[in-house]
Amino acid sequence: MTPVVTVLLVLCGGLAGGFIGALTGLGGGMVIVPLLTLAFHLPVPEAVGISLFGVMATSIGAAPRFVGTGLNNMRVGLFLQIAASSGALTGAIIAHRLSARFLFVLFGIVLAYSAIMSFAPKHSDSGGADADSLLARRLRLASRYRQNGEWIDYHVTAVIPGFLVMLLAGLLSALLGIGSGAFKVLAMDRLMRLPFRVSTATSNFMIGVTAATSAGYYLSHGDVSPVLAGAVILGVLAGAYTGGHLVKVLPVKALRSLFGAVLLLVALQMLLKGVFNI
Repeated sequence: MTPVVTVLLVLCGGLAGGFIGALTGLGGGMVIVPLLTLAFHLPVPEAVGISLFGVMATSIGAAPRFVGTGLNNMRVGLFLQIAASSGALTGAIIAHRLSARFLFVLFGIVLAYSAIMSFAPKHSDSGGADADSLLARRLRLASRYRQNGEWIDYHVTAVIPGFLVMLLAGLLSALLGIGSGAFKVLAMDRLMRLPFRVSTATSNFMIGVTAATSAGYYLSHGDVSPVLAGAVILGVLAGAYTGGHLVKVLPVKALRSLFGAVLLLVALQMLLKGVFNI
């Protein structure tokens, strides 16, 4: 395979990753890392480093959708980012000390979890928690967002449990080259009781910052090919932009189910490679 063909295929993979990530919220890293490791046989650290730049591009490409809506809770995001960035830095440091087979198994488990979560019903709660917890009140984490021309107030609770889950999300992001959006949304939506739309918008902001924390470490250790990373970034930006515009007209629920089934197959392949090296 010539270098030009390789770059074009990686560009297409980034395009698919950004498009699927924008439509389903599952993240482009779920596509990019398996593509680079299974199809192009790149070492896991190189695939992860390249994918992290794609995650940053996904965050940037989707950000304009939330401008002026109040959906992105910056106070919550910046507070939780302390945990996410700490986990990401830890993950980047230990990633080179872990075996490739262990990372394949871990990635397969995370893929399977994300696939299962894609079939789970989403919360439709627009108001979130009934009242602020003491810590949330002191940090002034409560806010409001606009929906159908009206501003809706919401409260925040369970700040410490959400903070601890963010440590795990940051660790997995750095180890596997993914945005860990499923875990970030889990912390904010299910634990801290933020409205689901606020959780997803704030998670989108956070995945870019989390990826940037560990991407520099991979770059400084020579794990990122500038040519392949550039192809992934261009593809992801184009895919995220297109997906963001089509999300209102395409049957996203059906797409999530279809992509979830594909993720299960990829998860099985990653687990087989990790356990049996096949």
